[in-house]
Amino acid sequence: MPLYQSTYHSRIFRDFREIDAANYRRIIRFYEDKEEEIKRLEFEEYFELITAYVNALFEVGAYQKHLLMVDVVIEMAIVHNVEIYRGEDVYQKMLFRKAASLHNILEYGKAEYILRELIKIDPYAEDYILFLRKCLRRKEPGFLNKAKAAGILMFLLSASVISVEVLFIRPFYKTYVGEVEATRTAIFLLGCAFLVGGTLLHRWLVQRRVRLFVEKTRQAKYF
Repeated sequence: MPLYQSTYHSRIFRDFREIDAANYRRIIRFYEDKEEEIKRLEFEEYFELITAYVNALFEVGAYQKHLLMVDVVIEMAIVHNVEIYRGEDVYQKMLFRKAASLHNILEYGKAEYILRELIKIDPYAEDYILFLRKCLRRKEPGFLNKAKAAGILMFLLSASVISVEVLFIRPFYKTYVGEVEATRTAIFLLGCAFLVGGTLLHRWLVQRRVRLFVEKTRQAKYF
């Protein structure tokens, strides 16, 4: 249900309301300086202040601290049955931002888990689907690492062939220049094929994996 708004507001809450909503660093300082007083506020005021604080942490890129506090807001929303806050589903918004913070500190597996749960809640939310794809692309599988290693090896081999060509073939064995050029070009292109092919295959597998998951979730939601 929407959060009830009282007509009376405490002094500390009025002081908070004077802060520009986009002044995230000032919101953070205000909350942290007065945290003990804020905790003693009525639920409606406390919820608004802690939500603004958690959002401000995310906006300034304090992802570790955001992760420490976002669960508090999520738990409060569940316990007090707060579904809509300022026109948004507060539970889903906080979970989505939690996934974003996890992604930004390279915790892709944990972010993936949250995004899958969000898609189960709303399998038609494009933001969730796109972000899940992004997380899965970041989780590079073994074959992609091998493809990258093979590509780099081919580039190094191509550079070695160029060195041999410049130092020995061109000065002393000019009749073989054409063959050597063709060889090192082929090696270089093979390296490109390993890198591009591995990346494209990984992206295709991610697309397929997410599509199948979304389709399955939508079917389960429908039935």
